[in-house]
Amino acid sequence: MPNPSGFMEYPRKNAPRRPVPIRLRDWREVYEKPDDELLHEQASRCMDCGIPFCHNGCPLGNRIPEWNDLARVGQWDEALNQLHATNNFPEFTGRLCPAPCEGACVLGIGDDPVSIKTMEQAIADHGGTDEPFTPQPSEHRTGKLVAVIGSGPAGLAAAQQLARAGHAVIVYERDDAPGGLLRYGIPDFKLEKHLIDRRIKQMEAEGVEFACGVNVGVDVSADEIRDFHDAVVIATGALEPRETDQPGRELTGIHQAMEHLTEANRVQAGRVPFAGIDAKDKHVIIIGGGDTGADCLGTAHRQGAASVRQLDLYPMPPETRTGVKDPWPTWPLVVRNYPAHEEGGERNFGAAALEFIGDDDGHVRQMRMSEVTVDKSTGKRIVNPVEGTQRTVPADLVLLAIGFSGTEDQPMLPQLGLERNARNVIDCDDDWQTDTPGVFVAGDAQRGASLIVWAIAEGRAAAAAAHNHLSSNAELPAPVRPGTRDLSL
Repeated sequence: MPNPSGFMEYPRKNAPRRPVPIRLRDWREVYEKPDDELLHEQASRCMDCGIPFCHNGCPLGNRIPEWNDLARVGQWDEALNQLHATNNFPEFTGRLCPAPCEGACVLGIGDDPVSIKTMEQAIADHGGTDEPFTPQPSEHRTGKLVAVIGSGPAGLAAAQQLARAGHAVIVYERDDAPGGLLRYGIPDFKLEKHLIDRRIKQMEAEGVEFACGVNVGVDVSADEIRDFHDAVVIATGALEPRETDQPGRELTGIHQAMEHLTEANRVQAGRVPFAGIDAKDKHVIIIGGGDTGADCLGTAHRQGAASVRQLDLYPMPPETRTGVKDPWPTWPLVVRNYPAHEEGGERNFGAAALEFIGDDDGHVRQMRMSEVTVDKSTGKRIVNPVEGTQRTVPADLVLLAIGFSGTEDQPMLPQLGLERNARNVIDCDDDWQTDTPGVFVAGDAQRGASLIVWAIAEGRAAAAAAHNHLSSNAELPAPVRPGTRDLSL
């Protein structure tokens, strides 16, 4: 049984971070490996509640109390088995998920919640530090071939589940290496890429084939894909960026955030010699206060920016839950400080860009900004500048980190007889099948931009649905119905 008094004996702690002056010199992960004493203490804080709300907070249904207690007593291998029972890639989620499970932790009602995310990463790292994770190839082959289009977390989860059920699987990735946004959209200081490579090696040993540099619908037609495969799973993500309409948007030096992150990551991967969008010695403006904005912030610091300013349209949230309007166990509306915010820069809440101002060559050099209020009383978001707060600040590089508007309008879709709906994503029925028989969809491509845990959960569920469609005898988890627990942020 768990330690019944652990939550009273030990305060919440997370893994230590490397000192800012040191980590700004490289692109390695921000967090250091926590020692066993810290992990024992944090696992001991888990109460193994009679009704563990963390299960409901996690879209994957992770067995959090179970693997916490196994880690507490040093049974790391069994803890990893419990993690893998619901989550194909805990080393990814332990680093990248915002941890809605912690928002639902019962201990969080009157104390700091359990450090679930820290424990998840530690368990995954304990199980894979010295040797790659053991491949689990199927003992029988079904003779069926499935195409998975896209190699982000949804596509990888679907591919691994299908391969372990005995199907032959080919993952088609338009980029030059598998991983989707994990590969080139997430900076190394959050996720070092050897972790992806380790999983890819495991999946290849399980029979998954990766066809990189193949843009389905362009390099190969969707008809050819359907003719060659018995089922298709679309997991192309939601990479259509949101735009802004402020005057001066056409100036050079204003880019979508993902363009900046992708180029920086390609440099670190040795794919290109230098980044075409580089923050070195520039005054950088980041518009958007979420995860992507923080990634741009850390990247700009490491590239040697002269200054960095991040704008968030909304007022600064409180440090803790506010009560009736933000009750447990819902996802709390609190200020989210990322490691990048420790590294420098100015953060402006309740602020927005009004105009971008360029030089004679048409390059952005300044931004006119203002404090703002946001009115949603009519159902639409109306942004009102606060009189007397306008000012002009230097801006040599502007990065738009204001989210994504859905999956891209790509040639593959009409070739498959599919269209994007009003939300710019692909519809599916309760078994994840689109309007085209034998074609399934999972992750952000049908949900819209969301959490990595939702992507993995839906990849697993779509794999189960495709598996059932192929009428094989091997067992896979029953698919979760789409949209039953919406935690998209």
